[in-house]
Amino acid sequence: MNTLRRFVYREVIAAVAFVTLGFLALFFFFDLLDELRWVGRSGGTYELSHALLFVALGIPSHLYELLPITVLIGTIYVMARLAQSSEFTIMRTSGLGPGRALRTLLTLGAVFVVVTFAAGDYLAPWSDRMSQLVKARYMGRITTGATGAWLKERQDDQSYAVNVRAIGPDGGMQNVRIFAFDSQGRLTSQTHAQAARFGSDGAWTLEQVRRSSFRSRGADEASVEHLQAPSLRWPTHISADMVAAAVLKPDRMATLDLFQYIRHLEANGQSAQRYEIEFWRKVFYPLSCLVMVVLALPFAYLHFRAGGIAGYVFGGVMAGISFFLLNNVFGYAGNLQNWSPWITAAAPGIIYSLVSLAAFGWLVLRR
Repeated sequence: MNTLRRFVYREVIAAVAFVTLGFLALFFFFDLLDELRWVGRSGGTYELSHALLFVALGIPSHLYELLPITVLIGTIYVMARLAQSSEFTIMRTSGLGPGRALRTLLTLGAVFVVVTFAAGDYLAPWSDRMSQLVKARYMGRITTGATGAWLKERQDDQSYAVNVRAIGPDGGMQNVRIFAFDSQGRLTSQTHAQAARFGSDGAWTLEQVRRSSFRSRGADEASVEHLQAPSLRWPTHISADMVAAAVLKPDRMATLDLFQYIRHLEANGQSAQRYEIEFWRKVFYPLSCLVMVVLALPFAYLHFRAGGIAGYVFGGVMAGISFFLLNNVFGYAGNLQNWSPWITAAAPGIIYSLVSLAAFGWLVLRR
């Protein structure tokens, strides 16, 4: 059995690696063609080497997105080829029963789950931040919309609305505005800083600060105090990852950072439905590799005629693509219909796992 397992592992890993490299090369080529339109702009500071670096830093994100579908394609190809050459029939007569075959592929799928999780939780967030900094350093600042990103925080009996217009080339924030409100919702101060940096203790260091404080003494008396300072320290729990999530894409955050951002939104009375769905999708997405290997196993029990393998492999690939389409549809529908986030993220995997196991059981018992 150990010899058979090593043989299956070697064949599947080689096929998945080959398919993954092919897809990554294809995405690298298309991304580079799209990025070439920015070469020479912004005063000629953005060169071809910078475009190559930017596209290369996007490879981990593509790897995370592609791994489940390449696992499906590679596993289907190996299982179908073994069935066509009758090698899998010989394995079955050598003691590789349905239960052992399922456990063998699930063990291999668990390895791909770990690789997918590592790519999505460690490599992709880091490479995405680096790529955005490369783009900002040579092309200008990173922003979202006309007014930038808005965040909210509560501290004791005060609440704050924070506006970050853009992230600069050095990773700091530009054009930061902080509005402070008392417990009754009245504006107490407005702070504007040309730039801001994240401190090691979690506080922000505001630079070139202008602050206007509004004070009231009764119903008819009010005063405004103005302050200008070269720098000012503002204690806050808003981290760099939270600002990046508001300015950039939340699906590029690590799972733990996304969970902390959801807690921050809930603590400040903001809607976190979209981010909760994204969190559970990041939890369940690596597990889709298990769904893919289960979906591929029934192909080993089919009987192929000469030249008929391509049609079955194509059908399996279409089934895998439909899984990802259903996953995206459930994500949008769950956000619109306010479904439970974890059910929205887990439903496609559960549906396809049951269908795959049903097909596997039917082929084993009836055929």
